[in-house]
Amino acid sequence: MNDGPYWVRGVRGATTVTADRPELILEATRELLEAMLAANGVDDFDRIAAIFFTTTPDLSSTFPAEAARELGMSMVPLLCNQEIPVPGRLPRCIRVMMQVHTRRSQREMVHVYLREARTLRPDLTSAQ
Repeated sequence: MNDGPYWVRGVRGATTVTADRPELILEATRELLEAMLAANGVDDFDRIAAIFFTTTPDLSSTFPAEAARELGMSMVPLLCNQEIPVPGRLPRCIRVMMQVHTRRSQREMVHVYLREARTLRPDLTSAQ
């Protein structure tokens, strides 16, 4: 990183689970968050401005934000929403939009797609 100003940048991520079970949702969300943090060099939760989580309508057994709290993000603003029910969408999908303070350009941010969610952005999976 250079000595320039910090900017708020968005980092996208997504993953899937095989069933609507709290333990599966929390495990997949933890895995995704850890991969997003590592890929973008975020090692201090104070650099996270906010995280938005969405789930497809077929996932309702728990809040994915609970996984962030389990990782120690007690002061990070978190919000869970449900995706709109678009026909033919990828089922059992958890999406994340993490906003971080960084000196990196938006082009340098690494978006992370795991499991079946890799099909959502095949243009970005080569970096994973």
